[in-house]
Amino acid sequence: MRALVITGPHRAEIQDVEPPVAGPGDVVVDVKRAGICGTDIELFTGEMAYYATGHTTYPVRIGHEWMGVVSAVGDGVDVSWLGARVTGDTMLGCGECRRCARGLQHVCEYRGELGVRDGRAGALAEQVAVPVTSLHRLPDAVDDAQGAMVEPGGNAYRSVEAADLNPGDRCLVLGPGTIGVLCGLFARAAGAEVHLLGRSERSLTFARSLGFDGVWTEDELPELPWDAVIDASNAQHLPAMALDLVEPGKRVVYVGLAGAPSFIDTRDLALKDVTAVGVLSASPGLAGTIASYAAGEVDPRALIAATVTLDELPAILAGARSEGAGPGPKIHVSMNVIGE
Repeated sequence: MRALVITGPHRAEIQDVEPPVAGPGDVVVDVKRAGICGTDIELFTGEMAYYATGHTTYPVRIGHEWMGVVSAVGDGVDVSWLGARVTGDTMLGCGECRRCARGLQHVCEYRGELGVRDGRAGALAEQVAVPVTSLHRLPDAVDDAQGAMVEPGGNAYRSVEAADLNPGDRCLVLGPGTIGVLCGLFARAAGAEVHLLGRSERSLTFARSLGFDGVWTEDELPELPWDAVIDASNAQHLPAMALDLVEPGKRVVYVGLAGAPSFIDTRDLALKDVTAVGVLSASPGLAGTIASYAAGEVDPRALIAATVTLDELPAILAGARSEGAGPGPKIHVSMNVIGE
């Protein structure tokens, strides 16, 4: 089968590789659509921290935002999965440790990360093999494009859940990238007044097109009481700014990661009686995201700027912009449709 392979920093190509086999407890999925995210770009450039820690080594087969159809099942897997439209969890716990036993497999010390850490090849390929325990069925009301947006949506869903918003609350999201915009959409669906703060004109213009209550730069941000602040940025200084802006007794949520350590003053955290929540992964939010998409509460499809073929992907990773791409932040890859 054909798959994207990163062979070294800034080097990627489409290769013919051995197709996956469904081992015990596994399924093989025919991938229909997959997305590219910031983690994939870092894996391509070599900036991903997992290279330094030894969790990831070249060559790498990436892809952790995906959907497809189950085409084969391994021993111990119910055959009713055959033909199912599915997406799956990125975080694959060991299944044996204390954290996994308590439903925290996404923070398992020994976890695999599909298409990110060594161990499981990713879904930017014609097929992918995954544990059946990681699968989530997609209802007919969730189309292929939405299905490949479940993983990023899960991060945003969890972030908004952690913000503990009530109807009429005012929420500020820092960073109008994919996760930030999705946070805004989920917060709006929860009945909040939603504002986004960003920097680049393209991302700000796109966010404004979605009808949020306010989209600002740091210089323009009005002095308003913020009932929740969600930091979905990669800016080193914004975690402290989030704590400074949030109302006492309310919540800050940290889902973005900067390239260097960020610092907050824990005295401010305590004296303001603020709850701070960190969000690592989409795992506990996948089911809720699928339900929200199916009910029409949140529609992520406006974020998809273009859908490209696998052959176009190396150039996209290197920074090319697909001809005719829209203003959204997300690029999708279709495995079987040209020019979709």
